[in-house]
Amino acid sequence: MQPRDKSGNKDANRILKWAEEHKIETAFERAARIKPCPIGAKGACCKACHVGPCRLMGKGDENDIVGVCGASLPTVVARNFVRMIAGGTAAHSDHARDMVLTLLAVAKGETKDFQITDVKKLYRVASILDINFEGRPVNDVALDVANRFLEDFQRQKGEINYIKRAPKKTQERWRKWGIVPRNVDREISESMHRTTMGVDHEPDNLLLHGLRTALADGWGGCMISTDVTDILFGTPSPIKAEASFGIFKEDEVNLVVHGHEPTLSEKIVDVASEPEMIEYAKSKGAKGINLGGMCCTANEVLMRHGIPTAGGFTNQELGLLTGLIDAITVDVQCIMPALADLSRKFHTKIITTSEKGKMKGAVHMQYDEHRAKEIARDIVKLACDNFKNRTTGGSHITEKYRMIGGFSHEYIEYMQGGRWRGSFRPLNDAIMAGRIRGVVGLAGCDNSRVQSTGIHKFIATELIKNDVLIVSTGCGSAACGTSGYLTPEMALENAGPGLREVCEAIGIPPILHLGACVDNSRILTIASAMAAEGGLSDEIGGMPAVGIAPEWMSEKAIAIGCYFAASGVPVIFGGESPVEASPEVTKILTEVWMERFKGAFHFEPDPEKILELALKYIDGAREALKLKKYEPGKFGTERVLMDMAARRDMERAAKPHVGF
Repeated sequence: MQPRDKSGNKDANRILKWAEEHKIETAFERAARIKPCPIGAKGACCKACHVGPCRLMGKGDENDIVGVCGASLPTVVARNFVRMIAGGTAAHSDHARDMVLTLLAVAKGETKDFQITDVKKLYRVASILDINFEGRPVNDVALDVANRFLEDFQRQKGEINYIKRAPKKTQERWRKWGIVPRNVDREISESMHRTTMGVDHEPDNLLLHGLRTALADGWGGCMISTDVTDILFGTPSPIKAEASFGIFKEDEVNLVVHGHEPTLSEKIVDVASEPEMIEYAKSKGAKGINLGGMCCTANEVLMRHGIPTAGGFTNQELGLLTGLIDAITVDVQCIMPALADLSRKFHTKIITTSEKGKMKGAVHMQYDEHRAKEIARDIVKLACDNFKNRTTGGSHITEKYRMIGGFSHEYIEYMQGGRWRGSFRPLNDAIMAGRIRGVVGLAGCDNSRVQSTGIHKFIATELIKNDVLIVSTGCGSAACGTSGYLTPEMALENAGPGLREVCEAIGIPPILHLGACVDNSRILTIASAMAAEGGLSDEIGGMPAVGIAPEWMSEKAIAIGCYFAASGVPVIFGGESPVEASPEVTKILTEVWMERFKGAFHFEPDPEKILELALKYIDGAREALKLKKYEPGKFGTERVLMDMAARRDMERAAKPHVGF
């Protein structure tokens, strides 16, 4: 893409050009017009009390630069960073709590619209939580699982349940530095307390608690949410879908689900295909109902049902600008309030559904899990009623891209060996042999302050050329999907020879779409399984793996980056650093965390340097593990990669066994 393009997606640029011609402002124009505060952007503004705000500026020793109360620049920068961690953890974990409460309602028989879909996953989770499931009613097991998860929001002492899923050596590091979370809510609350005026003034101590809070997000909230969602709606496996603004149809009702919580969107998927609803749409002049998604709700329904996606965060206004969306239903997180104002220029209805997230100018239809289908039908009917109000205005896009999503921990394990012999040994072997140089988790938001989605595309293209397998989540997955990057053919056309060989043998894309932003927890469990498999590191730290969020914008991304760094993964975020004002804090995030946890947190605005640093970390880990030096096209001969047909033959020859 040309540097002057606002987006890395050509269809997005077409829509933006149409908006400019019609004098319609979007987040892209606002980002150009509203410049970041140069002091706050670097973390040097303290708003902890009304003596301030204090702008900590000056030359000389940073510890001599203080606010009115005497708080030093490093203290203020650390405080601000910890508050970002707390905000992101609160968002993910509140989502998780709602999922657990839905599971509890199902287990108690309080809602008729939901049920346990994946009993095997329920039993697997019960086993991890030391809950007996043999010979017991499914709902009784679900009740115990839900109550055990609720402990992770209530327990005052001890450790959250899922810490035991991490490798033993990783757990030892956490205990040594006192960062094992007790419960999600306590760590968030304590973060807010410590960062209040007059409490914790030691930057390293503040940041250690920040890591404890982040771990409560990754190994608590996110992991809980992923598992409960799988239990209720099914554990994903590969599924075909489509992506881009071209998913919207001119002759059908177009309804978009947007946000992050999957419960209502699952019911909308159910009712949108009911014969009565189809007939209702036809009675309004449409040929049918077309469901699409935005952001992480899109990822949830794509992973399980193949519902197409129009993209991530920066695409939400642009989808509306096609003029084809009859209604957008939103719940929580990453929803631009600009949607309501923009909708007035078109016919689109914006429907808020959560008491936590209302918006001026929107229609509010309060979600209630006890009558979820009834509310879903009301939403679909409202969209159908609005079809007749559609005008011909808007930038209509017709191009669509095929994509494959639905790669869960369980399926990645299965695809490497079949039902009875599933393991992570083939992946470990491919890394050891040098076919796969390393693994990168490509995640995070897309951002209108940069060439939106373009940096994702650049990083993804260059990594797979260098034989790096990518696992992606959230808007990172959306950026790849709307660019046509999530197909097996992508490996043939762009991947390096080793990665291409692995992808061809297994029949997978070089970029595996793992789901929504909470599903970064799948990367943690995959990394733990790789450590348990042996042959690489005996902990998550030290593996040839890196996390990259090239266009991040949300506090949730900061929380995710911190729980990966604490778990032992070097993390690189694009854009300017929110801790740049303090060299001391920057050193803690990079050098000190690497020494203690084998993970680090970098901020780097240059995409070329992001790529260079990621490959340096991967090659350094290979060297430290004494693996074969990576050389493109030159592989070891440890094992022969089998295709899926060969694995099916192994399945037929194997005898069933009990357990997971």
